[in-house]
Amino acid sequence: MAVLHSAPKFASNEGVIDAISETISVWLIEAIEAHGEVIFRVARDDVARVLQTLRDDHQYQQLMEIAGADYPSRPERFEVVYMLQSLTKNHRVMVKCSASEDTPVPTVTTLWPNAGWLEREVFDMYGVTFAGNADLRRILTDYGFEGHPFRKDFPMTGYTELRYSEEEKRVVYEPVELAQEMRSFDFLSPWEGAQYVLPGDEKAPAKPEGDAKK
Repeated sequence: MAVLHSAPKFASNEGVIDAISETISVWLIEAIEAHGEVIFRVARDDVARVLQTLRDDHQYQQLMEIAGADYPSRPERFEVVYMLQSLTKNHRVMVKCSASEDTPVPTVTTLWPNAGWLEREVFDMYGVTFAGNADLRRILTDYGFEGHPFRKDFPMTGYTELRYSEEEKRVVYEPVELAQEMRSFDFLSPWEGAQYVLPGDEKAPAKPEGDAKK
């Protein structure tokens, strides 16, 4: 008989903010609890010190993820989010800092080797650089890719497309060309119908006037 196991329940957040805030107060900008998560916002240049303190003094041994977010209206538009987990406490916390294209974030590859790939992903998707990362290359897009796809101002179609050229026997890069012209829609009620004939509809047999709404 199969036994169903429920998802592991993490420890309570009670007292966590006060305990950690006391040890990182010099670098702390904000500490909140939101959606069941404990979040610390810290100064960018000190984020590595904060993460090391959480690892060594508060037993958050695992770096689970480094993620990015883009807020174009902010002076420093990018947000870098670190997600840590404590195996001994069965608890998770988040640490956030802000950055721009011209303000590198200190690398944490000296604390967790797996941070190298995670920082490369944030760099690839958002263009955030990490000072001290010795291998900061694209990791998800192609080497010749232009731009950073997760930025809010990145076009949905991208800038370039690639295909295999049978004539040149190699992959070639070309400017993006839409396969179909952009069309305008008037969004009239379907019961009223458009006041013009769409391409192809002229071939349809005309209905008697009395059957127009059937």
